[in-house]
Amino acid sequence: MTQHLDPRSPWVISTHDLGKRPGTMRQMTLSLPAPADLGVDMIGVPKDAEVELDLRLEAVMEGVLVSGTAQAPLAGECARCLDPVTSDVEVNLQELFFYSDEDASEEDSLLDGELLDLEPTFRDAVVLALPLSPVCGDDCEGLCAECGIKLAEAGADHRHEKIDARWASLQGLISENDNDQEK
Repeated sequence: MTQHLDPRSPWVISTHDLGKRPGTMRQMTLSLPAPADLGVDMIGVPKDAEVELDLRLEAVMEGVLVSGTAQAPLAGECARCLDPVTSDVEVNLQELFFYSDEDASEEDSLLDGELLDLEPTFRDAVVLALPLSPVCGDDCEGLCAECGIKLAEAGADHRHEKIDARWASLQGLISENDNDQEK
């Protein structure tokens, strides 16, 4: 059974005015709420954040070609120090929505009557554009691997005493002997 698109969904766009006349075109500027769960572990587009779309819909022989750009805010955390990170992402979109599955392969997008769903195209483009390890700044030093303090706040003299594991068992003997001599 084919699932039909909901024309009330914000990411579903009608192509009715294009008809099936190759060469007809329409420009659109939209502001849509971001879909849920759009991101990777460290960063993503917050749900319902405003996504700005600048699109061009063109009727071609096989279907409707959608091209344009999308801009969205990003929120996440720095991969080095775990501080909050915010920025923006801009992606290019281009997808051909076929009129019928006879012309399309399994991975291709299809029109549902005169409707197309732009969300999967947008989602794919954004996830591919996201940084895998976002940082709050190029100079971020991260956290101390020993104690977890933020290195930028710890100062240049932040150090931990390192004891060679081969001598670690002797460490207790030194302090015990010192105590014995004091008696």
